[in-house]
Amino acid sequence: MANEESAPMTKSNATQKKTTGLGRGLNSLFGEIQREEPLVQAPESGADDNLTEARSDGLRSIAISDIRPNPDQPRQVFDNAALDELADSMKERGVIQPIVVRPLGKTFQIVAGERRWRAAQRARLHHVPAIVRNLNDAETLEIAIVENVQRRDLNAVEEAEAYVKLKDDFGHSQAKLAELVGKSRSHIANLMRLLDLPESVRALVGEEKLTMGHARALINAPDPEALAEQIVKNGLSVRDTEKLVRKALGGSQRKGKKLSTGNSAGDSDIRAVESHLGDLLGLKVAIQSKGQTGGGAMTINYSNLDQLDLICQRLTGEHI
Repeated sequence: MANEESAPMTKSNATQKKTTGLGRGLNSLFGEIQREEPLVQAPESGADDNLTEARSDGLRSIAISDIRPNPDQPRQVFDNAALDELADSMKERGVIQPIVVRPLGKTFQIVAGERRWRAAQRARLHHVPAIVRNLNDAETLEIAIVENVQRRDLNAVEEAEAYVKLKDDFGHSQAKLAELVGKSRSHIANLMRLLDLPESVRALVGEEKLTMGHARALINAPDPEALAEQIVKNGLSVRDTEKLVRKALGGSQRKGKKLSTGNSAGDSDIRAVESHLGDLLGLKVAIQSKGQTGGGAMTINYSNLDQLDLICQRLTGEHI
């Protein structure tokens, strides 16, 4: 878990590897390092104010005290045990993967890599390697979202809040958001709908006591807070939650029996699996069953090569 510092950021790694993963990827958002640059030591805090060279685009060594977190960082939850583990690794090997920052007044603001910055402080390091990029607010938030989504570091509510901020503050459409992170528009829309839930329910998602599937099922529930407590207390599955919500909405089991066929339970199971896989991938998933044979076919729809690459990485277990 701790070793997100596993591969050094070198010229060959950065320039030869094609953009992969979600949407345009981090490389196309803030650009590759175009040439091998020496690791320039930025002036210590309180030194000469002439920071022009240290603030130009490129790889720098920057004092931790000169770096500030981004208040709009999508990720709000940081696991202390994981930070301590990463800090121990940094004590032995240093910070291998640079963070990304942008100039902000006389300091630098984190664009990507706040977890590494926090761990470096715990490791009592004085400087960290950083890639300096001159980015506007929208680009900064885009990169922060893509980095966290690629690493799957955001819970569903944090991801939804980040999308809403890009939509409200910078005019991003759902189509643009979907392209940015390489997920379907329906996935983006479903995530944003989670913010209609009461704060207490959103908090349970943030604490990972409820999954996105649980939260989606509760959106139309008459009393989502009471149902959420029941789900957590009894450890209910997403399918159990859907049944609970239907019951709360007054769905008649007798009516359901009249409309059902001999294979309705199996169809319901398949639809639940489709929904679950669709949420995980952010893509449309369709499953065709061959009935009593137990066989069938599953189709995953993608709209571009980046999404196909994402599917391949998920199936092979490759870390994004």
